Amino acid sequence: MQTEPMTPRRRGRPRGSLKDTRPPAIKSLDRAIDVLERIGAGGTTLSLLAADLDESPSTLYRVLLTLEARDLVEFEEDGQIWHMGSGAFRLGSTFLRRTNLVDRARPILRRLMEETGETANLGVERGGQVLFLNQVETHAHIRAFFPPGTVSAMHASGIGKALLCTFDPARRDRILDAHPLERFTPRSLTDRAALIADLDRCAARGYAVDDEERNEGMRCIAAAVCDAQGEAVAGLSVSGPVARLADTDLPRLTEAVREAAAQLTRAIGGIAQAR
Repeated sequence: MQTEPMTPRRRGRPRGSLKDTRPPAIKSLDRAIDVLERIGAGGTTLSLLAADLDESPSTLYRVLLTLEARDLVEFEEDGQIWHMGSGAFRLGSTFLRRTNLVDRARPILRRLMEETGETANLGVERGGQVLFLNQVETHAHIRAFFPPGTVSAMHASGIGKALLCTFDPARRDRILDAHPLERFTPRSLTDRAALIADLDRCAARGYAVDDEERNEGMRCIAAAVCDAQGEAVAGLSVSGPVARLADTDLPRLTEAVREAAAQLTRAIGGIAQAR
């Protein structure tokens, strides 16, 4: 009996295309998660783990060695007990930091919007761009809109510049090398020397301004939020039309943004950077 040759499976297939053909789970991965969950409930020996999960000790030993190589579990010679490892703590901490930041920011963003009358935003640096995590919109008809998940160029963003001006020169330059300074409006800073000079001013005064650099007619004022090591991990901003964020209003608005960023810094246990 002849059979047609199998077509090689292409990489990068969209997740949705596998909806009806993929198996319900990857058994080995499922087993590894079961192991982590069981050890997470308390240290255990291999024999007890095998009995609890109804798996052979040899199979689970290979799983444990794989997890141990990634620091997800640790072995205690005395008592022959397996415990959760430092790698599991690091992975869990990334979720806690993200959740803590967004949750702690929400009431501060709302107060900032109510105080200024403008849309308040929270963003972080991801892959050399600004990733917006949260937003509280103003009730005004004309407003900026950056829904969670939106990404934006750092050099043409208030939050992006508020973060860039705190980064050490090596980190800043890596980001600028990887992302060309695109011109979005006539006011976009596309010359690196001019951008760095602007970042120096941002660092000195403690806030950044996107002055129609991303969208004509729109302004953004932003300040950095710092962690317990004093490193900038996020930015808070207000954004809106130039007509409402006029030069005469900047002192009031910048003070409100800086205070909101300081509040969030304290809320996540951070310390402000010295200027």
